[in-house]
This record gives sequence, C-alpha cells and structure tokens, in this order.
Amino acid sequence: MEGEGDEALAAFVALHGAALRASRVPTQYWESLSRKLRGEIFDAGDYFGIMQVEEVDEEEEVDEEMEEQFKKKPNPGNGPCFKVIVTNENGLQASNPDSVFLVDHAWTYRAEHARRQLRHVPGLLHRMANLMGIPFHGEAPDEGSVEQVLQEMWKYSQTYQLSQGTAEEKVPVWYIMDEFGSRIQHSDQPSFAAAPLFYMPQQVAYTILWPLRDLETGDEVTRDYAYGETDRLIRKCVLLPWVPTEVMDVSCSTPEPPDEHYQAIFAENKEKLPVAINPPVYAKDKVFKVFTDIQQVLNNLKHPRFVFTDNEGEADILYNFSHFKDYRKLSEERPEVMVNQFPCENLLTVKDCLASIARRAGGPDGPRWLPRTFNLQTELPQFISCFQQRDRRGEDNHWICKPWNLARSLDTHITNNLNSIIRHRESSPKVVCKYIEEPVLFEREDVGPVKFDVRYVVLLRSARPLRLYCYDVFWLRFSNRAFSLDDLDDYEKHFTVMNYAPGVTLKQVHCEDFIPLFEKQYPEYPWTTVQASIFKAFAELFQVATSKPAPLGICDYPSSRAIYAIDLMLKWDTSRDGKRIMQPQILEVNFNPDCDRACKYHPTFFNDVFSTLFLDETDNCHVTRIV
Repeated sequence: MEGEGDEALAAFVALHGAALRASRVPTQYWESLSRKLRGEIFDAGDYFGIMQVEEVDEEEEVDEEMEEQFKKKPNPGNGPCFKVIVTNENGLQASNPDSVFLVDHAWTYRAEHARRQLRHVPGLLHRMANLMGIPFHGEAPDEGSVEQVLQEMWKYSQTYQLSQGTAEEKVPVWYIMDEFGSRIQHSDQPSFAAAPLFYMPQQVAYTILWPLRDLETGDEVTRDYAYGETDRLIRKCVLLPWVPTEVMDVSCSTPEPPDEHYQAIFAENKEKLPVAINPPVYAKDKVFKVFTDIQQVLNNLKHPRFVFTDNEGEADILYNFSHFKDYRKLSEERPEVMVNQFPCENLLTVKDCLASIARRAGGPDGPRWLPRTFNLQTELPQFISCFQQRDRRGEDNHWICKPWNLARSLDTHITNNLNSIIRHRESSPKVVCKYIEEPVLFEREDVGPVKFDVRYVVLLRSARPLRLYCYDVFWLRFSNRAFSLDDLDDYEKHFTVMNYAPGVTLKQVHCEDFIPLFEKQYPEYPWTTVQASIFKAFAELFQVATSKPAPLGICDYPSSRAIYAIDLMLKWDTSRDGKRIMQPQILEVNFNPDCDRACKYHPTFFNDVFSTLFLDETDNCHVTRIV
C-alpha cells in the first residue's frame, strides 16, 4: 500500500510540483493534499465554521461620504457580516501535515462571458446574489440583480491562467470560491494562505488553504488579499475594493520611466544588440535569396529579383515570423544579410512600452494621438488618483484594460468600475487606456452609426536616418451594432475585430469606396486632411521611437527592415483655436501583421513591400514616404 502511495505522490509532484512551489505551498502538506484531491475530501467543515457578526460603528458620528464608503465594504450595508473561525475543539497545528484544505469554486468564468452565464445558468444568479448579500426576489434573472452581481463580483473573484494551449485558452480564468472560501476575510497579519491549483487528472481548479501558524478554537481564519505586496502605497491601492480610500494626494502625472526601466525590459527579452557595421552595398541587378516561414510571402512574392531558398545559411534576406534575438552573431558573421525586424522594436509593438516612449512627444500625459494610458504594474496609484479626480469633476470615466502583449482584443475589457480595473491587474500585465467616449462614427445603412478603426501598413526602411513609408491602401473594420456608451460587454457594439469571432458578420468596405462615403457623411472633413493628421502622428511616433540609442530606442541596425500594421481610430476633439477636429488615436502597433486581406485584394502587395524595403525602389509600389 505504501508503495502505491509513494507512486501516487511522485506522479502528483511531477504534474503539480512547479505550481505548488510557485504558490509557496509547504512540502509537508503535499502528500495529504494529493490524497485529498484524489479522494475529493472536503474536510474543512470538521475544523471551521462560518460565524455571522453584526457590524457596529465605533464612532456614532459618521459623515455622509464615509457612510457611502462604508456601504461599499465586502458585506454592503449594515446587514450581516460573516467571518470564518476555527471550531475544532483541539484547534489547528500548522505542523500537522493534514492541516491543508480544499476549497471548492462556486463559479468559474471568463470576464467577457459573466453576464451571459448569470442570465442563463440555472441557479447561478441566485447563489451569487446570496453569497454577495444582494437582495434577490423571484426565480427569473432580472437585469438589476445581474448588474449588481457584475459590479460586486470583483470583491470576491480570484484568478488563474493556464500555461498551455491556444491564445484563447490562455486568457485568464476568474473564479469565486464557495460560501466557506468567500467568507474568509482580509487581514494584514493573516492566519492562513490560499492559492488556486488546477488539478490535472480531473481538469478542475480548487483553492488550497493552509495555516501560517497554530490556531486555537475561536481564532479567526483570515488571508491577505494583497498577498506578496510589501509597498505600503501599492497595498493601499490593491486593497481599495475592500477598504475604500482616496489617493488623490498622489499626482496623476506619469513621466517617461528612467533608462533602467528599458534596460530591464531589454535584459528580459534576451536580445543581443548588433555590433556596428557599414551599410551593405549590393549590385544593381542582384537577385536576393529569401528564407521565410511566412506562407503569405511564399504564396504572393513574385518579383523577379527575389527567389526563395530553404537553406537559411545561403539566404540574403531572413523574413521570419517569430522574433529574432541574436543580432550580435548575425552582424559579426553575416553583416550583409538583411532581416525583417529591428532590435528593440518591442518599444513600439508592446503596449506599455508604446505608451512610455510616446511621452517623449507629449510629456507626462502623453501626446494627443495616443489615449491617456497607465501601466497598471508600475503606475497604479497615479491611475487611481486620475480616476478619482475625474470622478469628482464629473468627467467620463470609461476605461479599457488591455494585456501588454495580446492581439485580437483578447482579454480586453471596457469598464467604469474602478474595482474591476484594480483586480484585472492580478491576472496578467496590463495597461489601462482612456476609452474613447466620443469616437467618430460611420453610418452603416443596415445598423446605424457604428465605431470603426483603420489599419495602415507602414514600412520602416531605416531607423537612422529615419525613412518611413506608408502603403497607400488602408483597411477598415466596423462594429456590428450602433454605438452608445452602455452594454460595455457587448462585443459587437464596442469592438471592431470580427474576423476571428465565429458566426459573426464581418462588414468589409474597400478604402476606395470608403473615402467618398465618409466625405458624404462629413463634408467638412476631406479624407486628405484627416490622412495628413494620421501621417503626422505616425511620423512623430517613429521619430521618438528612434530618438535614443538602443535599448532606449529602436536600434539603427543598417541591415534591418520592417513592416508594421498601425491600428487607429478617430475621436472628436477641440483644437487649440477652438475648432472641432478629428483627432487620430493610435491604438496599437503590430509586428508581422496578418496580410491576408492585403494579398487578396492587392496581389502585388508583397512585391511592393519587398521592392521598397530591400531594393530601395518605390516607383509604382503604392507607397507614400512619411519621413
């Protein structure tokens, strides 16, 4: 029997050891944990009980504002407040290897599906409303109760992420523990620690609970809701959903981060900068051998001065789909070989870096062509201060949370709920950008005025001197429902990326057809003027991105060339002389963009790109030089 137990433990540790170590679950509990998971043993009831306490204000005189804040506590109102205590007559010893407990999850969801599940999963809304102390009457889900749960759930939700799978499968998962787990209150000196564990054999997640010290009968079970956070100001910010407070004394100014910030990012990326080389010179009639793993290039590049090779070692041009890292080796051994990316281009293509370098153009608040952006990992107090100040001034407070490094609107959330934004910081590194509350809309005959975004392809021929071109064709994406500043989780109203969503209509309009339609809707805004302001924003962005030496800016490696897609929207703004203008808003810069539509409607697309980047020939290539 013991041999079987050893084997089971070894198998358990092989599967889950890394996760347990990362969560700092002491090894003394692993064997008992393995046994409880295999047998689905939930024995917390033998040791703990939930106790209801009436909250009494110590100070009788409470001003109205404090009362409002008090209502926002974990158990709103002066109704019942719960806590979990040790009820076992022998107490609980931390040294006992059995002192580890499984907590079940009452609800597991992805944020974008929460409303739908509350409406349609039988009994879910009722259970969540009860758990959160929200009055709920009747059987059928009513929108008021759904909305309240969606507002309150950020005080109860925890998160984990799967490390394997597709981009969609790696989107963070949120969960709410059962009534026992959800009643465990916060303490700065917690008696327990808790961590989620995804149990592979059952493909189910549980929360693991273990004591940090010995407890006696009647002692309270608490955990630290800001576990691992030691900075006092950051702790105050992280705990704000449960302990409402103001941080308006913190300046919301966000100057560009210091050089060390970029050096740390560079070190983490494991890129090696090239040595200095002389710009290579090629014969006028040279035919270049291209090594690429990009199918769209293989299928569509037909220019006579480019031929494909399967041998990377003999290639003149490396056109890779994935990020190239060792520029030093390439520059030392094969300086004449051109590559389709620049060292340190992540400063453009990763959203937090984009916001940082843009401050070189617009100061601490950023330039007018970029929505006001905060890095939630490093600028949380400044963001909360900005949010609270806007709230006090009665200004619009809709924001959009985006992961630093995911495309296609994955794990992207629009909200005016401060608690939601603070909690989203826990799931994966994110920026939060001011949501464009007054976008320029496009009248769709079938649905009315909708949001749209524009994608331009830009070609970076050289960083220093800066030579930047824009492809003359641009692409449009439209929302499917008329825009209004509500139903923030209605994807087809607020997002424009429809080509990856199954069963969703994709509205396509060619740019040549779009321009006259746009000018008919906005006769005072000719597209040439709008596009001039867009190109001005692109020029400013690339000027600041290349203004400092690597790793503080894009490296001016003479053998680098690159193509990027810039997604932008237009918003209504007021110029300095009081005129209503359409202000471009750069949303993101994409490395190695999907050029499927470009190739489909413009078969010479890659011929044009390669001629511009690698031959320095732009005649009849449908490009405009921006810088």
